[in-house]
Amino acid sequence: MEQATQPSDPAEPFGPVIYAYTRTQAIEDGVLIDITNTAREAGFSCPMAISNSAWQECIAWTDKDSKRQVHQDQSGRLWDVVWMAFLAIRSASSSGQQLLFQLYRIPRGGRKRKPRLTTLKLIAGPGDARELAITIMLPHED
Repeated sequence: MEQATQPSDPAEPFGPVIYAYTRTQAIEDGVLIDITNTAREAGFSCPMAISNSAWQECIAWTDKDSKRQVHQDQSGRLWDVVWMAFLAIRSASSSGQQLLFQLYRIPRGGRKRKPRLTTLKLIAGPGDARELAITIMLPHED
């Protein structure tokens, strides 16, 4: 019977990484959308991204949407998400890597004009260079 050998490098207790999907790759693939510039304007000092699903749900808006529903634009909707994330962090009663926050947004499609309360999830974790990075996503995403 062979005995399992332990990795010799204590920094890699499970052995070398076989494959890693980086944040940069996720941004290049469109899985994440980099919103760092807007986040910096709101007071964040670290890179920030939003999942494509959360972008489609809370930020995406076209001229056609404005004509059919109510006039808005993506930059304003993006600002609302980033600002509410900033306020949620400032008012959080405990520290941790995840935080749920809410905002009102007008859903896309149809003829709805009334804002609906929406919950998003903010996760703080390491970026590709192990720097602090924030990702905003829908509550069921990870």
